[in-house]
Amino acid sequence: MRAACHYTVSALHPSHHFFQVTLAILQPNPSGQKLWLPNWILGSYMIRDFSRHIISVSAKTTEGLLLSVKKIAKNQWSVSPYEGEIIISYEVYAWDLSVRGAHLDQTHGYFNGSCLFLAVEGQEDNLSTLEIHLPTQHQSWRIATTLDVLPSHQAGVYRYQAANYLTLLDHPVEMGDFSEVAFITHNTPHRVVVTGQHRADLNRLSRDLTRICAAAINFWGEDAPPFNQYLFQVMAVGSGYGGLEHRSSTSLLCSRDDLPSTSEPEHKLSDKYKAFLGLCSHEYFHSWLVKRIQPKVLVNPDLHQENYTELLWVFEGFTSYYDDLLLARASVISTQDYLDLLAQTITRHLRTLGRFQQTVTDSSFDAWTKYYKQDENTLNSVVSYYVKGSLIALCIDLKIRQLTDNQFSLDTVMRQLWQAYGKTGLGIDNDTVQNLVQILVQDDLSDFWQHCLYSTEELPFAELLMAQGVSVNFKYENAKNQPMASLGIRGQMAEGGYQVQNVWRGSAAQAAGVSAGDVLIAVDGLKVSAQLEKTVASYAIGDTLSVHLFRRDELRQCQVVLQPSIADFCTLQLSSESERRHRVERWILGQ
Repeated sequence: MRAACHYTVSALHPSHHFFQVTLAILQPNPSGQKLWLPNWILGSYMIRDFSRHIISVSAKTTEGLLLSVKKIAKNQWSVSPYEGEIIISYEVYAWDLSVRGAHLDQTHGYFNGSCLFLAVEGQEDNLSTLEIHLPTQHQSWRIATTLDVLPSHQAGVYRYQAANYLTLLDHPVEMGDFSEVAFITHNTPHRVVVTGQHRADLNRLSRDLTRICAAAINFWGEDAPPFNQYLFQVMAVGSGYGGLEHRSSTSLLCSRDDLPSTSEPEHKLSDKYKAFLGLCSHEYFHSWLVKRIQPKVLVNPDLHQENYTELLWVFEGFTSYYDDLLLARASVISTQDYLDLLAQTITRHLRTLGRFQQTVTDSSFDAWTKYYKQDENTLNSVVSYYVKGSLIALCIDLKIRQLTDNQFSLDTVMRQLWQAYGKTGLGIDNDTVQNLVQILVQDDLSDFWQHCLYSTEELPFAELLMAQGVSVNFKYENAKNQPMASLGIRGQMAEGGYQVQNVWRGSAAQAAGVSAGDVLIAVDGLKVSAQLEKTVASYAIGDTLSVHLFRRDELRQCQVVLQPSIADFCTLQLSSESERRHRVERWILGQ
């Protein structure tokens, strides 16, 4: 049976950065067929207006008769009435080197379906097929995707099918001369493809990911994952970091230095490699939490507009909690290594003054307009549902263990979510997690939820960690571990001086009227250098400094009264006492 919609993607001239797309619609709406493109991509909560990259949409019949195409909205088109098969043709500009978009040049091609595939209104639930034609000048290229493969008898042409439009969108495609390594865990094939110049030890990466993926599958209490294959698509660049989850794959962007080096000792992981493995773990965990366990609003998402939810603290926050935890449970890092990573998360949280202005549920709801559209004041006004959400997960986990004498944990709740919601496709409500926890501990935790989710008070992670047996310390980040004089700004050296990027709320700089974008040129009569922070720290707290700066092209002067720095550098230490140490290890190792 022929598919209702058939897409063909070609890359005739990769150096021009355009994908050519045709869409054959077997039975269009005889009163006029509407077409549309998503305005955002699942997993990245911001309107991105992918339609702006579409060039010159045209339509014709199979006999070559041209049909009228009218644009009726920024992401929608209408084709004039016709009874019979029609062919839609258009080009897509592909120069977005990110995990969300489409990119094409002489070295590779990559695309998400949300950027390329026009939807046929009224036929989104129908089977569709896809044919990809590799550029004739790059016939050595291969394709990496987890779309269902169809037979192809033509060199350089690959054929696939998707059960419906959402499935088509959720399987990104990489093409090029990539490196590849494969492994199997729980009888399920996994692949890693790496595009871009690199000298990574892919065998080591494969060994580490095998253990991490196995730990994730075991976590959910299953004998096999909810997919029949999995693909890690990795783009290695000079500088970059990011990931986006899909139902049976993930797209990752990393610096080539993040990948394991062949010269690196087997027993040693660099900080960059740990971070990359954490990213892989994060996106893999999303295969369950986000792709299958979902908030109600995302079960049948509206891809035209924002889909608001208060629950990103669960879906991104809990995933951020378990990503590093699974590295320890997979024995890729040590227990103390995990505590060091957790301490870094706490430090990031303490350095976000927005935690005193925005609740984590509001942060989730406002992701579309605030978290994904950050500016110079974001650190003062926004809290991260990733970071704070992960610390809330920590608090819930330790709270459950405390109230049940380690009989149950957040792990228990996650498996209940999987059985009741992930396997059934039902979406969760704002209070689903809270209700499951309260049933588990047989207690009313209303005050705890109010504190963690709906207030801007500091989370109780320190006392819960200490009760679990972890030593918690907050330090000043200097050799003397004592408060030092501070301006309360962040920036970097630029042409002409030190350009201010952020000014902390309530800081000495803010009180003096220093603003983001200002260029400091002199402090206390001396030219500003890259050692500005160290220079300021050499003064006494309470000293008044004369600061000269440019705002745009206007020279200004202000008097800054130096304030003390804050003890916002966290360290965590595993107890040396055997019983307390055992309690911590049971938590971290999931016992």
